[in-house]
Amino acid sequence: MTSSTSPKSAASRVKPGRMAHATLAILSAMNLLNYLDRSVLNGMLPLIKEEWTLSDTKVGLVVSAFMIAYMCFSPPFGWLGDRYVRKWIAGIGVAVWSVSTAASALARNFVQLFSLRMVLGVGEASYATVAPTIITDLYPRQSRSKMLSFFYVAIPVGYALGYILGGELGIRFGWRMAFLMVGLPGLLMALAIFFIKEPVRGQSEEVSDAELSQYLSTRIPLKAYGELWFNKSYVYDTLGMILMTFATGGLSAWMPMYFYRVRGIELASADRYIGIATLAAGIIGTFFGGWLADKLQTRYKSAYFTVSGVGMLLSVPFTVAAVYAHAPLLCWLSVFCAEFFLFLNTGPANAILINVTMPKMRVTAFSINIFLIHALGDVFSPTVIGHVSDKTNLLFALLITMPVAMALSGVFYLMGARHVAADTDRVVERMKSGE
Repeated sequence: MTSSTSPKSAASRVKPGRMAHATLAILSAMNLLNYLDRSVLNGMLPLIKEEWTLSDTKVGLVVSAFMIAYMCFSPPFGWLGDRYVRKWIAGIGVAVWSVSTAASALARNFVQLFSLRMVLGVGEASYATVAPTIITDLYPRQSRSKMLSFFYVAIPVGYALGYILGGELGIRFGWRMAFLMVGLPGLLMALAIFFIKEPVRGQSEEVSDAELSQYLSTRIPLKAYGELWFNKSYVYDTLGMILMTFATGGLSAWMPMYFYRVRGIELASADRYIGIATLAAGIIGTFFGGWLADKLQTRYKSAYFTVSGVGMLLSVPFTVAAVYAHAPLLCWLSVFCAEFFLFLNTGPANAILINVTMPKMRVTAFSINIFLIHALGDVFSPTVIGHVSDKTNLLFALLITMPVAMALSGVFYLMGARHVAADTDRVVERMKSGE
């Protein structure tokens, strides 16, 4: 590696070109399949519930099965991702989750489907922990929120397609055939990993080539991982994401059921309308949030936290309106607005995780974040909502959980704004000192 004495000249070594953009496109396409395979179940839950006469609690457990494995296997894959070639870990993950989705077509009872959804979580855990850090090493800090927005826009698009395809294919061909049709394409997509070039860890940071080389030659001390709990930006960001994930997990699992069962809307129509609203709001909100955060970041170092927090707070009244509104136009408009503000934080919140952690331990930092946001978020939110619904009713269960979680998420994001500048600068300073 050629030595350089200027951090500014070192930043110029990362000039994103065709290879970087191609890698971003491939990883984003894989992430789209990730969320499609994850969410297609939600559009078919009423069909499975009726065929197997499941309680709402068991319906929630089927949804949570994926998350249980996803969160438990994320830390081990984080450890591997910080030490081995990340793209191969990602490629294996794509193949595993695709096989498990297709194999769900063979499930004949609750236990079998629960088990296959757990295998799905293992495959997706290996991918989700390493892919964002590959993108980070391809693009400089000032454009990370925007570039990560391209990757994470797969969340709303994948969820929307899951609703639409799950409902349409499930009703037309049966839910088993729907699993098969959405699972098999992932096996072909896994082969695209051969076209990705593994970037050097930390190459996009503003340090010289010599400083980067020295930093990469050192070992990560165990105490560095413990320091994450004293990194206030990381902690507040994770707390905000925990509560955001709790809310979105409940929304994705129960809103189609709510409109089908409480409002009397046909399942295919409910899936379609929610899918369209999620698709439009997710794409616009994710890209707008990433663009706005990067734009404001040039003037305010706390912009990533501020955009995330304000977006979560603004989502609260629209969520309540979506549940209560009886006029169809007002209902679907409220769903769109609620999800638009929910998705504003997607790029900025993940960029914060990157910016405040050291390059050689970012995969692990991501994996710990994934474990926590799901262990304390959407692993149990569908089950909690289902249990409260069994005891009371679904309307009450939704209203006492989601708006409160959204509001608290916004508060934690805003609390992190005062710490992010110092925590971000500390990363570069430690890299320069060779820590």
